[in-house]
Amino acid sequence: MSTFTPFAEKMESAGVSAAAVNAFSRCYEALVSNHSGMIPETDILPADQVEDWQDITASTPAADKDLISRCVCIKLNGGLGTSMGLQKAKSLLKVKGEDTFLDLIVRQVKHLRSISGTPVRLLLMNSFSTSADTLAYLEKYAADGFADRAEVELLQNRVPKILADGLSPASCPEQPELEWCPPGHGDLYPALLGSGWLDRLLEDGVKYAFVSNSDNLGAQLDMNFLRWFAESGAPFVMEVTRRTVADRKGGHLAVRKSDGQLILREVAQCPDEDIPEFQNISRHRYFNTNTLWIRLDALKEILDANGGVLPLPMIRNKKTLNPRDPESAPVYQLETAMGAGIECFPGARAVNVPRSRFFPVKTTSDLFLLRSDAIAVDEHGNVALAPERQGNTPVVDLDSKLYKLVDSLDGLGLPSLIGMDKLTLRGRFHFQDGAVLRGTLLMENDSDETKEILPGVYAGA
Repeated sequence: MSTFTPFAEKMESAGVSAAAVNAFSRCYEALVSNHSGMIPETDILPADQVEDWQDITASTPAADKDLISRCVCIKLNGGLGTSMGLQKAKSLLKVKGEDTFLDLIVRQVKHLRSISGTPVRLLLMNSFSTSADTLAYLEKYAADGFADRAEVELLQNRVPKILADGLSPASCPEQPELEWCPPGHGDLYPALLGSGWLDRLLEDGVKYAFVSNSDNLGAQLDMNFLRWFAESGAPFVMEVTRRTVADRKGGHLAVRKSDGQLILREVAQCPDEDIPEFQNISRHRYFNTNTLWIRLDALKEILDANGGVLPLPMIRNKKTLNPRDPESAPVYQLETAMGAGIECFPGARAVNVPRSRFFPVKTTSDLFLLRSDAIAVDEHGNVALAPERQGNTPVVDLDSKLYKLVDSLDGLGLPSLIGMDKLTLRGRFHFQDGAVLRGTLLMENDSDETKEILPGVYAGA
C-alpha cells in the first residue's frame, strides 16, 4: 500500500511548509484512491448566471481611500516564458519601450498608493526559478519599498514528482532538481497560509485580495468594481470572458448539477468522449481569465474549517522524470488550479469582463500586438486598447516557424497596427518605420530573403 510518509519527510527536510505538505497530501490521497478528477458532461450544466462587468462598474461609485488601503494586489510571477525562448522571469520582458511587465505593475501600484495615501501592498508569487531575477530587478524601486523580499515576495512551494510505478517519490541523485515540480497556481492558498502572509495581511486590516497573472496587463484593480465586490458580500469572484474559437482548449466555467455550485473544468479533467462538448463555445461560453477577487477573512474561515487545506480538485499530469528525456521514468505531477477555488466558496460569483481586461502574453504574436500602437499605456501603467480600436482587439498571427522566440522579433520591426483587424504573416519580413497596416492582411513571402516593407499604408479587406 502506498504511503505518504516518504513524501512528508522529503518535503519537511526541504523546508516546505506544513500547509503545503497538507495540501499535497490531499492530492496524493486522491491519486492513490484512483480518483481521476474527471468531470463528465453529465454532471454539469452551462454557467448562464454570470453578471456583467460593464453594468456593475457603470452603476457603482469608486472605492474610497479606506477601501483601497484594505486591498492587496497579488501577481502570479512564477513563469519563465521558456516557450518563447526566455530563461528568466517572464515579467522582465520588455513590453513597451524599455518598460517590462514588472515596471508597469509597479507603476500601477504606486498610483494606487498615491490616490489612497496608504502603502497599498504588492505581493509577487515568485517561483524558485524567478525569485532571484525578480528581486534583483526590483532594486531600482528600493526607495519605494518594492525591493525588500520580506515585503513583496510570496514564494511558491514545490512538490515531489511521483513515480508512476509504485507511487513513491521520484529520485534523481545526479540532478536532484528534477525530483521536484511546481504545484500549479492553486498553490496560492497554501503559500499564503504557510508563509504567514494570510495572518499578517488580516492583522494589518487587509481584507480583499486582487489576484492576476503578471503577464496579463489588462488585469488592473478597478476602483468601481472593488467597491461592488466589498459591498456584495461575495467571498470570491472570478473574472470570466466569452470564449472564442481560439479558446476552445482552455478551462471553462460550469455549474455542478448536484448542488448548483459554480466550478471550473480544465481540459485535463474532461473525459475524452466529452471533448466535443468541452470545446463547444456556444454551450460553455465563459472561460477563466485567472483574475480573482478574494475575501481574505472568508479564505481564512474555509481553511480553518478544512484543517488548513482548501479542498481543490487534483489535476494529474503524466510526464517523464526528465522532461527532455522521453525514456526516463514515467512520473505524475500533481497540480491544482487557483481558479478552481470557486467551488470551495459558497456564494462565489462570476463576472463577464470585456476582452480588454485579458491581455495575456503567451506567444510572440501576443507580444508583437502588445508592443504596437494598438495598445496604449498611460502614465499610471494602465493598459488598454487604443480608443480608435473601439473595443475591438486586433488579431496577430505570426509565422510560428520563424517568429516563435522573442529574439526573432528584433529583426521584424514594428508597424502601426492601430487600424489593423487581422494580420497573418507567413515568411520573412522587415517592417520599416512608417509602415502602416490596416484591415485584414495576409502577407506571404516564400523566399529565403527577408522582404522589406517600406513606409506607407498597406490596406487589406
